[in-house]
Amino acid sequence: MIKNAVVPVAGLGTRLLPATKSQPKEMLPVAKKPIVQYVVEELAGSGVQEILFVTGRGKDAIENHFDHDPNLLALLSATGKEDLIDELAFENLNTRFLYTRQSVQRGLGDAILCAEPFVAHAPFIVALGDSIIGLQERSTVCARMSEVLERHQAAAVIAVEPTSREQVSLYGVVKPETDGDIFAISDLVEKPTPEDAPSNLTIVGRYVFEPVIFDMIRRLKPDRHLEIGLTEAIRMLCETGHRVMGMKLQPCEPRYDIGNYPSYFETFVEFALADPKYGPRLRERLAGMLAAEED
Repeated sequence: MIKNAVVPVAGLGTRLLPATKSQPKEMLPVAKKPIVQYVVEELAGSGVQEILFVTGRGKDAIENHFDHDPNLLALLSATGKEDLIDELAFENLNTRFLYTRQSVQRGLGDAILCAEPFVAHAPFIVALGDSIIGLQERSTVCARMSEVLERHQAAAVIAVEPTSREQVSLYGVVKPETDGDIFAISDLVEKPTPEDAPSNLTIVGRYVFEPVIFDMIRRLKPDRHLEIGLTEAIRMLCETGHRVMGMKLQPCEPRYDIGNYPSYFETFVEFALADPKYGPRLRERLAGMLAAEED
């Protein structure tokens, strides 16, 4: 079982302005939790013991959120709000949090490279801090990917899901060598046109790597946006003869990519409706609102 994970959270989140002007995109709430808390709880449930956040300027709220706050606990106890203490149970996860900064925005590949001293010579998980996997049940995708890495002696394993051809231009797309839920990947393309996409299988923000990925990242030159892409580094793994595997998400673990307002609004509503305490009341209220619009 892989014990270390890297969570890149250095992006500016400009597509979610003005909400992200003074707070990290990853800290925006989805129902009762910030986005990144879902990611951390997923990793902890997969056996991860240490998480390195690759942060940037203005991301202090993430560190504060996962830090213990004895003053808040004392206040809740002193004011008879012990029931709210259960909402802070995530502070007791058996996980150690570390932080490093990507001082200049140079893309996801460069953010991963910042984690090399933390990873050392061991395989590691990468989970993007703005993508939630699963709704009703916590996803085990990272644990399953770790098993695939070891079983196939691969250099990388990438989680993917089928996407409509109209949407493939928003994501990285893999070229599978065979059919099935687990397969070898021969190539990847970042945000292709629907006509040029090698498949409809898009990358969902979960990866497992051997440290050789750092060698590939260092060999890359910045693109026209002065960024170093992770997809290009994985593509170089394929070109240099390393084994790269893909694994499809299961039907019970949909991906929620919170990168723009339509997907954020839809995700918030879906998670809020699934809340056992507040969901039924919200569902009734929404039904009334929609019925009023039809009248």
